[in-house]
Amino acid sequence: MPHTDPTSEVHKHTSAATRSTWVSVIVNIILASAQVVIGLFAHSQALIADGIHSLSDLVSDGVVLFASHHSKKDADEDHPYGHQRFETAASLIIGLILLAVGIGMLWAAFNKLEAPETIQKVHVVALWVAGAALISKELLFRYMLSVAKRVKSSMLVANAWHARSDAASSLVVSLGIIGNLLGYPILDPIAALLVGFMISKMGWQFSWDALHDLMDRAADDDEVQAIRQTLLTTPGVLGVHDLRTRKMGDMIVVDAHLEVEALITVEAGHDIAVGARQRVMQRHRVLNLMTHLDPSQRPDLDHQPPA
Repeated sequence: MPHTDPTSEVHKHTSAATRSTWVSVIVNIILASAQVVIGLFAHSQALIADGIHSLSDLVSDGVVLFASHHSKKDADEDHPYGHQRFETAASLIIGLILLAVGIGMLWAAFNKLEAPETIQKVHVVALWVAGAALISKELLFRYMLSVAKRVKSSMLVANAWHARSDAASSLVVSLGIIGNLLGYPILDPIAALLVGFMISKMGWQFSWDALHDLMDRAADDDEVQAIRQTLLTTPGVLGVHDLRTRKMGDMIVVDAHLEVEALITVEAGHDIAVGARQRVMQRHRVLNLMTHLDPSQRPDLDHQPPA
């Protein structure tokens, strides 16, 4: 198993988050400016909506940079487990931003659809800008997701899929503009409506997931079982029960009861617990492991893992 140092993991996440986010900032500044200006000039509500979405990305990127800066801080008296949950809070804020932007787009599109006579014909330049935005955002998504998967950061995954939602919205916008140019002007606000729905849905999903993580959601079953196996293969450990995990940003905090021989000394039991902690923190994304020792020969103990 590869060696994992929790401190180096945090700094690796921070460096990757900062680098990929600044790339996103530059791309979104260029795209948002072009989309809003050309959208106003070309009379395309869908392109303006897409530009506002890109502007919301800049806010999200700012949240990510802020969270990355604070999550790398060491543990202190007020935060004995560190500051990794800044990342989870950032994912929640990104989700809420997406949700708010999506609802705003839905409202604007509905108002336009209620007065179809106000819909203007779109200039062809809007289609070129929408196409360029689609390609740029898809490439940005692929880059950001590859970085997020490499460092296993849920915050970066959320921000990457934010970029993918941009690509999807640009595709819908392009189709709406094409429909408008072909003589169906109502397709432009319909495209804006679909963009708003997609963004709202993604914002709700990210917010809900982040909220669960802030409520001490456990790590996934595969990771829990891998941690259990590491503990069971630790010399001196005869069994493991009451293994509990909770997410701390992209790291995990673990509590476990270790079963050892009943007649060993306190010092020997302490050495087993220390060895188990070191092995788990080296092999998994574990920030800390708290252990409790139980004698394996006591028949009144329930050594079965909790259901």
